[in-house]
Amino acid sequence: MTLASRKKSTPSRAAGADWSPESWRQKAAAQQAEYPDPAELARVVAELGALPPLVHYREIEALKHGLARAAEGKVLVLQGGDCAESFKECGSDTILAKLTALLQTSLILRHGTGIPVLCLGRLAGQYAKPRSAPTETRDGVTLPSYRGDIINRIEFTRAGRVPDPSLLLRGYERSALTLNFVRTLAAWSFTDLHGIMDWQPALAGNSVHLRELTRILAEVKREMAVMDDDAGRIGFYTSHEMLAFDYDLAQTRHIPGKGWYNLTTHLPWIGVRTNAPDGAHVEYCRGIRNPIGIKVGPDTTPECLTELLEILHPDNEPGRMVLIHRFGASRIADRLGALIEAVRATGKSVIWLSDPMHGNTETTESGVKTRHFDRILAEVTEAFRIHHELGSVLGGVHLELTGENVTECIGGATRLAAKDLGRDYRSKVDPRLNYAQSMEMALEIALQVNRTRRPEKGRRDRPAMWRPFWSRGGALATGLGAGGCEK
Repeated sequence: MTLASRKKSTPSRAAGADWSPESWRQKAAAQQAEYPDPAELARVVAELGALPPLVHYREIEALKHGLARAAEGKVLVLQGGDCAESFKECGSDTILAKLTALLQTSLILRHGTGIPVLCLGRLAGQYAKPRSAPTETRDGVTLPSYRGDIINRIEFTRAGRVPDPSLLLRGYERSALTLNFVRTLAAWSFTDLHGIMDWQPALAGNSVHLRELTRILAEVKREMAVMDDDAGRIGFYTSHEMLAFDYDLAQTRHIPGKGWYNLTTHLPWIGVRTNAPDGAHVEYCRGIRNPIGIKVGPDTTPECLTELLEILHPDNEPGRMVLIHRFGASRIADRLGALIEAVRATGKSVIWLSDPMHGNTETTESGVKTRHFDRILAEVTEAFRIHHELGSVLGGVHLELTGENVTECIGGATRLAAKDLGRDYRSKVDPRLNYAQSMEMALEIALQVNRTRRPEKGRRDRPAMWRPFWSRGGALATGLGAGGCEK
């Protein structure tokens, strides 16, 4: 049986008579662009609203079913992808590299832990980013901050930084192109995708971790040739941070007998800068049927989190609420436990994910943003330990990663140092784990899962293979139109 739920979906109590897709306008909306021509913005939103949805509501319901299993510890969730997508990089090679990195990471986690993996790509819509300040100053010139390709342009010019409604349409088109290509890839059989298990040994350096990775990937590749009829599936879905309200609103549709859905993505999430219980983001999300992600961090109080759950999760619907915690390696031990206890006191079921990226961003002496692999790993390790000791389930991880050999994060088996960052630094906003660092992190996460959930397998010498995890016909099962998901 796949993750496609046969259970009937009923409208949530959160979407009461006082809610509508427009009711968020009565609330304070943080991190929103100010468009100079409201009439043009309205025209673009109307055009977007007449276009076909990017995802189907049944895919969204299937995702909720998979997330419900993650809350029980029966599935691992890997949410990953770019910090911010770029229109210019919406090419087949770039998309394939992202998908390959996500799938290989999933395969390593699945192989190493024996637990099915559900993939949530930061993909096909992650074109907006929150900013710490509304303006940016260079050489005495102050302009609006770059807020992502779907809002304005990165070029530091007055014309480029003006929010442009036409970019909303371009974001929709780029997202549709990305989804179409991913659906095409998902339709291939794994016998045609043997190349997805091929990786570049030159990236491994002289690391015992990545030598083990080579062995594991070779082992998985051999098993692909003997897929059995009892094999399962890998679920793949999309997600993005909800920042361009007009974009999301245009594709918010009512499904008779079901309720309202945001059909730009499977899972929208609310960031730490926009998670105020009385804010517009929470108001909008309380009325839609999608699973909702909420980022929580050092400044999130137990009382605030309890209030968020009361607003967004009144029915305690399995698979509805994803809490993504981001603290920083030095702060997680002091802050996470109180939030876990607060959620437990509500009696509500949630899916916990660890985001070890955003709390560990630092700036080098030369002014370059980076993250250290060891600090990222330290936060993941602490997250698994704290959840385990408090009797909670850490359902997965949220990573910013790429399938390319960029030089944005330091450390790891490839021993990148601050002096190496200029070699191939591409991110417009935040640094990502490169391909080799992503693979190594997957090994480390598998080890943490085994130590906390399967103590008898918490050793590095031989990750256990539970059973093959490819679909009956050899195809990648995906929420993107395949009708199935991971088992």
